[in-house]
Order: sequence, then C-alpha cells, then structure tokens
Amino acid sequence: MIRKIKLPVVLVATSISSFTTPFLGSSVNVALPAIASDFSMSALGLSWVASSFIMAAAIMLLPLGRLADLHGRKRFFFWGSIIVGVSSLACNFAPNEAVFIALRVVQGAGSAMIFSTGTAMLISAYPPHRRGMVLGINVAAVYVGLTVGPFIGGMIVEHLGWRAIFEINALLGAAAAGLCFFMDREKQMPQNGEYFDLPGSFLYALALFSVMYGFSTLPRLTGAVLVACGVVCFFFFVRRQLGMDFPLIDVRLFSDNRVFGMSNLATLIHYCATFAVTFLMSLYLQHVKLLSPSHTGFILVMAPVLQALFSPFAGWLSDHREPRIIASTGMALSAAGLTGLAFISASTHIGLILLWLAMLGVGFALFSSPNVNAVMSSVETKLYGIASATLATMRLVGQMLSMGIAMLIFSCVIGDQPLGHDNSDLLVLSAKIILSIMAVTCVAGVFASLARGRVHDGRAAS
Repeated sequence: MIRKIKLPVVLVATSISSFTTPFLGSSVNVALPAIASDFSMSALGLSWVASSFIMAAAIMLLPLGRLADLHGRKRFFFWGSIIVGVSSLACNFAPNEAVFIALRVVQGAGSAMIFSTGTAMLISAYPPHRRGMVLGINVAAVYVGLTVGPFIGGMIVEHLGWRAIFEINALLGAAAAGLCFFMDREKQMPQNGEYFDLPGSFLYALALFSVMYGFSTLPRLTGAVLVACGVVCFFFFVRRQLGMDFPLIDVRLFSDNRVFGMSNLATLIHYCATFAVTFLMSLYLQHVKLLSPSHTGFILVMAPVLQALFSPFAGWLSDHREPRIIASTGMALSAAGLTGLAFISASTHIGLILLWLAMLGVGFALFSSPNVNAVMSSVETKLYGIASATLATMRLVGQMLSMGIAMLIFSCVIGDQPLGHDNSDLLVLSAKIILSIMAVTCVAGVFASLARGRVHDGRAAS
C-alpha cells in the first residue's frame, strides 16, 4: 500500500495524465482544419486523426489492464507515460498523413497503459470514504484539459502552427513519468498461479478491431462483413472467458454484478452520445460560421469549464448520495443539450449554442464522477485494475462509436468532398442528423443509468 505521505504524488501524477489526453484531443479538434490543409485530407480522412488513437487505446486496454494487475500498475503507468511523450514529440515531425495517423496509433497504445492503471492506483491509495472526492479531482483534471485545450490550441494554431500542440503533450508525458520515481514501491497482489490469457487477448483484439473498423466503413459491404465477423469473434471470446480459471475479464461481472454491468453500459452510451460533439462543432464554427481557430476555441471552452467546476462537487456528492441518481440527472441534462444542438442551422445565434454546450458541460460533470465511483465501489480490491480498464474500454468504444456515427453520416451526405464553406449546407445537414441520433441515444442512456441499483447500502452486487 502507498504511504500517506505519498498520496499527493499519486494524485498529481494521475491527474497530469488525466489532463494530457483530453488536452491533446480538444486542442487537436480545433486544429483539424489546419491539419486537413497541410495533408490535403477529406472529411473522412480527417476523422481518422481522432479515430486511430481511440481504436488503438480501446483494443489494448483490457489486455494491458490484466497485465498491470499481474505485474505492477506503477510500472505500466510509467512506460505508458514515456510512450505517450515520445510519440507526441514524433508527431511534431510527421511528414505526411500516413505517418501522422500511425503515430496517433502509438499514442493510443501508450494511453491505454495509463488508462488501465491510473484509476486503480488512486483507488488503491485512498480509503473508501475519500474515493469520491479524489476521483472528482482526477475527473476535474480531465475537464481542465478539455477546458484549456480549445483555447490554448486555437492560439497555438494561429501563432505557432498545429505541430506545436504535440510538443506540449510530450512535456506532460515526461512530467507524469518523472513523478513515478517519487512513489513508494508498489505492493504486489498475490497471483496464486494466475496467468495471462494470450489467445483470448488476440481474439478480443480481433473482435473489437473488426467491429470498430467495420462500423467506420459502413455503408460499404466490406464494413458490414467486418462488423459481422467481429460479432462472431466476440461470441467465441465470451465463451472462452466463461470456461477459464483466470480469464482476461470475468464476464460474469456484467451479469452477476448489476451496478458494474449497468454502470459500464451507461458509460458506453454516454460517450457514444457526446464525444463527437466537439469534433462537429469545431468544423461547424470554422466552416459555417467562418470563425478563427482562437474564437472557435473560446466557444468550445464553455462545456469543459463547467465540467471542471462541477466534477469535484459531483464526486463529493456521490460519497453521500446514491451515484445512480446524480449520474442519471447528468445524463438527462446531456440529452437536453444534444436536443438543442440538433436544431442548429447556418443562422443559429452563438449565444444559443453556448447555452446548449453549457447544459452538456454540467450534465457531463454530474454523470462522470458518480459513475466512476459506482463502478469502482462495486468490485473487490484485486479487480481494481481490470475494473478501471473495463470502464476506460467502454469510454473509448463509446467514443469510437460516436466517431463511427459521424463518419457514416459524412460518408452518406458529403462523401469524399473536401470540407469548405462551399459545401457548408451539407456539413450542417450532417451535423443535424448526427446530433439527433446522439440525443435519442442519450435518452436511452438515462434508463440504463437508473437501472444500475444502489451502492451505499451494501447491495452493490445485487
């Protein structure tokens, strides 16, 4: 166990890592038109700037979470921070689209090592009555990254160029790795003959890749075939895990532990419904409203500012009130914000857009921290790593599905046309369709969130 004097170091290190990825993602979203211009990318090609990172991270999260449980979470956290830092620095020198996207894949792999360990390290270091507050601080770091990312990213793009964004990310990765040297040596959990399921990991990776990549290539026939193959692979993966003494993930957690299962489902739905909003709004504000990157970043900052402000309070509240009530209220607010955005047009007033983004920000804050608290409070200590990895996987799969929906609609409405003001009417139409789908999805998520059951009365697994 980590000594009390070391607790702030763990919190700072994990908070830096929690800040880094959303900072990079939100700042890159603002930089998308500049990246597209440098590499001559279409709307579909541009979507892979985000999707390649998410896919790599999602595929590797569960296997790496299992390995971290067996061989040391701090070790994986350290090397993940190093990989993120080095690959970010390399992105600064990417000569073309292919190399840039390949480096984003490497970034995703490094981030998976961080995602699968950070939350587990925090949970292990702090007692149950302080977890909600600490998780709230950690989630606030995520939203601070989302907050400053669009604004700083917009300023960097205008004055230094989009590549400089990755230099900042490299420094943050180095800082998180350096703090690992100030942590106590990690006490290893007894393995009791446990082993890593390598064949199951490959089957899982194949299933997830087929579904996620296939979904992104719909409505082409190859996309449908890949999705079908992925579903079949996933079926055999579940069968294999049910018959193993030491599975990659105990799939019975989803059926036997209602809080764990429904909270993860709520995570998947919420991120599927909300992740592509920033991507869409960045394109809308710059190509339809003809705003500069810095002005775009200033508007997009609205949601993450409120997320950062409300997250610690939401985390604290979930220590004293049922997480499902708080999280479900947040999901409902997110659905209301998405519904408002679904009615945007070329003439929509910026003030109205800010209002809808504000609702999304408060809704996301109320959902996230209580939801994480519910998941981690529903499992035993030895399962913290895999629980953290599962939750992060749901988040990333949701993000990939969100981008997949956007890519599908872009493919049907815009095709391979380069984005610009000349086809802004098609961009608005695509955004309205995408946001309408996401609003309906988020409404369904409210019911999934409410169905998770109670946490604080000791019936977490009922």
